[in-house]
Amino acid sequence: MDILYDMGFYGVLAILLIVFLASAIKILREYERAVVFTLGRFTGTKGPGLIILIPGIQQLVRVDMRTIVLDVPKQDVISKDNVSVNVSAVIYFRVIDAERSTIQVEDFMSATSELAQTTLRAVLGKHELDEMLADRDKLNDDIQEILDSQTEAWGIKVANVEIKHVDIAESMIRAIARQAEAERERRAKVINAEGEQQAAQKLLEAAEIMAKEPGAMQLRYLSSLNFIAGDKNSTIVFPFPMELASMVPGMNKDS
Repeated sequence: MDILYDMGFYGVLAILLIVFLASAIKILREYERAVVFTLGRFTGTKGPGLIILIPGIQQLVRVDMRTIVLDVPKQDVISKDNVSVNVSAVIYFRVIDAERSTIQVEDFMSATSELAQTTLRAVLGKHELDEMLADRDKLNDDIQEILDSQTEAWGIKVANVEIKHVDIAESMIRAIARQAEAERERRAKVINAEGEQQAAQKLLEAAEIMAKEPGAMQLRYLSSLNFIAGDKNSTIVFPFPMELASMVPGMNKDS
């Protein structure tokens, strides 16, 4: 009986030792850090690798230091020009201070997500729809800068923000298409008017040159006659300027 008692005692002792070691010894991966609390007070950050705790007295909180990809759900945004759009984005961030991310905020994932949603609405609401569609890089940088400054107190570094989709209502898409078509017509009319203006300017310059040189007008008459005469199916009555009589031998103004 004593032998069985001793075996049972040592068996229980071995089990307690195993439980103690399992509670005391922790292994952290390369990307993990342990925020250690002793009797409820912060006493340091440990890891990666093997760490030993005092069971019942010390507790740890594991913190993942890798980059986290957070999808920001679609947000209803009213642009500066009163257009309603649905915008979604993605945020890349990571913990750079395990202590602050554990102590300064209850749940840094939820807090960062909520902050990203409100910041997205606030920043995009200050811009017109055309800017949302054309200047995404600038908007991404603005949102990233605001988020990074506000999450710094939580030990969070926001590395990048990307606006994924800007969804517009079907009726608004048709209105934008009509606006684009009207803009193209306006540009075409402006270009045509500029061409007419330039042509008129050149004609005016040519007229001024011809006015200074009387013979130039006569040469223009002859050039036009040669051009029209190229059509063999036409009968042309062309006025002969009397000024040319002096240029033709044997002719004078009285003939």
